[in-house]
Order: sequence, then C-alpha cells, then structure tokens
Amino acid sequence: MRYGYARVSTTDQSLELQEETLRKAGCEIIRGEKVSGSSRTGRNELDILLQFLRPGDSLVVTRIDRLARSISDLQDIMRTLEQKNVSLICTEQPIDTSNAIGKAFLNMLGVFAQFENELRRERQLEGIAKAKGVYKGRKQMLDHDRVKVLKAQGRGVAEIMRQTGISKTHVYCILNHNSEQNYA
Repeated sequence: MRYGYARVSTTDQSLELQEETLRKAGCEIIRGEKVSGSSRTGRNELDILLQFLRPGDSLVVTRIDRLARSISDLQDIMRTLEQKNVSLICTEQPIDTSNAIGKAFLNMLGVFAQFENELRRERQLEGIAKAKGVYKGRKQMLDHDRVKVLKAQGRGVAEIMRQTGISKTHVYCILNHNSEQNYA
C-alpha cells in the first residue's frame, strides 16, 4: 500500500498541489501538515504515518525536503522505514529506496536539503541582526582622521582632495560632521 505525506512550512501555504500529486501516484491515504520541516518536533502527522506503516508499504512524498530538512532527521526516518521494510518514493525526484540508485540519490539530496536549510538560517540571522541595528555594514573606505588632520594643518579642500583622493562632497561631509559633533 502507498501512503502519502505532504508538508508545507507555514499556515498560509496550501497542501493541495502535493496532495493531488500524491493521489496521482496511487496514495489512498494522505497525511498532511503545516509545520516547519527543520525539526521532527511537532510533526504529529508524520509520526502517525511512521507508526502505521507495515512491511511492504511505501511512503510517498513529492520531494525529499517535504520529509526532512536535515541529514540527521532524514537518517532517523530512513532507519525507521528500513526497520519496518518500507520503501520511500519521491514523485518529483528519482528516489525509490527499494533499489541502490534510489538510496544513493536520496543521500545526496539530503545533503543539499540540509545545506539549503543552513543557508536560509544564516540569512535569517543576518536579517535579524540588521533589524536590531547590530549590522555593521561594510568597512569604512574614507580616511576621516586624515581629512581632519590635513584641515587642522590649514590645508584647503582642493589640497585635501588631491592628497586623499576623496571627492569634494565627501571632504565637506567629513568636515561638517566633525564640526556638528563639536557643537553638540
């Protein structure tokens, strides 16, 4: 018997396309849930399916990232399936763990799913840091101190521009910023 599992990450996403694909793949029973795939925690429908599967059954998903986003979770799920003599089939990827090629391809895709998850997490952390004002931005390219020293030595803007390679606008910005701090 073929059992389908569909998952989306957020409640505003729809399971309909996955469920339709799973029905076309011959799944009579389909369990779906709207929960993050980065952890097994809270994935009750998957747990129910894993307990229900019997030897000779197949668990069908549309893509491997619908099942697991980390290598460790994927390996745990695969150990459970192997112990129960259940195969995993992905409709949109050439995975069928009833053969060696399918098992090898599954492991490769698992590595990519984890890599994608880690990249997404890094981008989220960068966005959070920016939102909190922690983001530093790129390193300052203009030598503010040198501009100030040259001005203090009595050099004019044109001379400061020649010696530093800084535009007239930036020289004035640096000097005006300095004078505003002195008045504060």
